[in-house]
Amino acid sequence: MHSTKDNLQVLFEDNHIIIVNKRPGDITQGDKTGDIPLSDVVKEYLKDKYQKEGNVFLGVVHRLDRPTSGVIIFAKTSKSLERLNKMLRDKKIQKTYWAVVKNHPEKEKDTLINFLKKNPTNNKSAVYNTEVKDSKKAVLHYQLLKKLDNYSLLEIDLETGRHHQIRSQLSAIGFPIKGDLKYGFPRSNKDASIHLHARKIEFQHPVSKELISIIAPTPNDVIWNECN
Repeated sequence: MHSTKDNLQVLFEDNHIIIVNKRPGDITQGDKTGDIPLSDVVKEYLKDKYQKEGNVFLGVVHRLDRPTSGVIIFAKTSKSLERLNKMLRDKKIQKTYWAVVKNHPEKEKDTLINFLKKNPTNNKSAVYNTEVKDSKKAVLHYQLLKKLDNYSLLEIDLETGRHHQIRSQLSAIGFPIKGDLKYGFPRSNKDASIHLHARKIEFQHPVSKELISIIAPTPNDVIWNECN
């Protein structure tokens, strides 16, 4: 299932940035597993496409959890990386997610406000209703897009970008994401993915200043196909 330069899905590219659709299972950048990260796949794609000698510059702007899919931006120049990093810090990059969750929420729309505390030993975030030591405030808005037989498709807008925020906050109110064993879904997905997808990204181009709005197609599986 992992991306290679031949099956890489490029959603947008110019001289400054490249935006791709991450497959579930890809790691964004190198980690202790030693698996080939998506950043290396994109570098190889660029090296091939432009027949570049030597190293290709590629800046990682943001990450997605390994089992998650969807839209991800890489910077092709250090200038655009610097500007995109600043935009991310200033919350100038709008990200919208889709999640397929267990059960049907009573409220079609809601805002969840919690405090999350990351536990590095099990790489999990614990959810609290009030502030506790070392916790960070987490705010998300969801709306119900579609009811499937046993699941619901939610669209999620984040106000904060915390560790495993969507996964932990939805699980805490009884809506674990399909396949997400770590946060209480009873079964894993066959390919170890979870049904969380970075659906859309919107931002002002760091150099040209035009508005970039990109939608990433969902992975090809039975449940996602029912959502579209």
